[in-house]
Amino acid sequence: MSLARNVFVQTFFTLGSRVLGFGRDLALNARFGGQGPLMDCWATAQMLPNLFRRLFAEGAFAQAFVPVFATSRTTDGPAEADRIASQAMAFIITVVAVVCIGFEVAMPWLMPALLSAYVDDPDTLAIATLMAQLTMPYLVCMTLASLLSGVLNTMGRFALTAGAPILLNVCTLVPLLLIPDRDTAALATATAVTVSGALQCILLWWGSRKLGVDLRVGFPVVSKGVKRMLAIAVPGAIAGGALQVNTLVTQMLSGSDEGARSVLYNSDRLYQLPLGLIGVAVGLALVPRLTRHFAENDQAGADRTMDDGIGLSMAFTLPAAVALLVMPFFIIDATVTRGAFTSADAQRTAEVLRQFAWGVPAFVLLKVFTPPFFARQKTKVPMQYSLVSVVVTIAIGSTLWFWLPTVGIDGAIGLGIATSASAWINVFMLAGRLASDGAYRMGARVWSRIFRLGLATALMGAFAGVCAWQYELLARVLWHKEIAVLAVMILGVIIYAAAALAFRAISLAEIKGSLRREKGAAGVALPGGGEG
Repeated sequence: MSLARNVFVQTFFTLGSRVLGFGRDLALNARFGGQGPLMDCWATAQMLPNLFRRLFAEGAFAQAFVPVFATSRTTDGPAEADRIASQAMAFIITVVAVVCIGFEVAMPWLMPALLSAYVDDPDTLAIATLMAQLTMPYLVCMTLASLLSGVLNTMGRFALTAGAPILLNVCTLVPLLLIPDRDTAALATATAVTVSGALQCILLWWGSRKLGVDLRVGFPVVSKGVKRMLAIAVPGAIAGGALQVNTLVTQMLSGSDEGARSVLYNSDRLYQLPLGLIGVAVGLALVPRLTRHFAENDQAGADRTMDDGIGLSMAFTLPAAVALLVMPFFIIDATVTRGAFTSADAQRTAEVLRQFAWGVPAFVLLKVFTPPFFARQKTKVPMQYSLVSVVVTIAIGSTLWFWLPTVGIDGAIGLGIATSASAWINVFMLAGRLASDGAYRMGARVWSRIFRLGLATALMGAFAGVCAWQYELLARVLWHKEIAVLAVMILGVIIYAAAALAFRAISLAEIKGSLRREKGAAGVALPGGGEG
């Protein structure tokens, strides 16, 4: 498959998952209250599982694992690669299971620190603790899913790995819609998270077996192959998870303010949308292609792949970021405000989302600039840079969190500023290191495309800004605010696409060419079949 086709497959199924996820979030906010205690409990219970889901299942661990598994299949044969994957699976699952048990036991003592705003409300802390314990096994499921996703991506199969998270949203929607009692529904929804993880593992295991990959569950063995894989995968997972660690830091800081965690949860769900749809898809599609180019010493091919990855990701990311920047209240109030989630909740969430919005291009670029390190099995450098970004987030975030309220500004806004600033710093460090290593330098071709995309985005942003200014008028003229936001989004897309074609940021010939099936897939040859 071409890079664009791989990204399209990944994005198509991820979009389905995000649409269902949006429906689930509407149900959550309507049932539990936009910034109420039960919504804070849900956001806290999701904090650690979401961290590991994004760290592992959405690409970072899979990106680190793919080069090792692919190289082993090429040099040692499929049987040896399957044996290493099985050993790695057994070892890592054992370690994560021990960690999971530790969290389960310690949760009653951890929760007062995680949700310190409710230390004087034992009932809220009790339900938050139980919800967190019910979701915690999801960590083990996502660890297994990450390995299976890496296997499938190496084999050139992207559909199952992108579609599996749909099960999470389906499973969690069911109790929200069917159980009338709020507390019971909250506990059942937390249970559904773990159930969905088990179902995802079953689906991905079936996909791997169908491709002829012989994975076996056994006792953990720290073999030479496992050590080699861990040496690459662990730093790579830490590097790829910088944004998630930063998110965890902001969540920890927000635990002392009632409602702040719910605000961050809803902001996170919206700004993570372009990251999940575009950044993760491009990142997963880049790794096998770059691995092949570097193995063949094809620097020109690697440069073209990176240029295409940056251009493709920015073509979708820049307009999304600008929309979140200029019309966050319009988007949130028109789509989320209902039930217990009020317009006041939407206004507070919008101000925080605006600060995440200018960091969205950086969040996506991190997914593009880290694959060259993974493909060359040099993951310690991005790991070091990610740790720097975490320090920056802690320093800026904690300072603004405590200072902004003294001047009458919501401290949660400072957490958005810190997350976006640290992401851009990380991007500049990664890009500089790739250039100094001679691995990749952004040339005139990609800079020209970004400039043209910027012009098209500016036109769309001006239109969106005027619509946001006249939000109430549009809602009255078009009968409903939901119709208004849908109409604005459709017209915005049309304006952006027309401007991008007019400025030659993209062309119809490029679109057709990018979607054409390539000779020689980016993944490893598939036994007995074509592309998935």
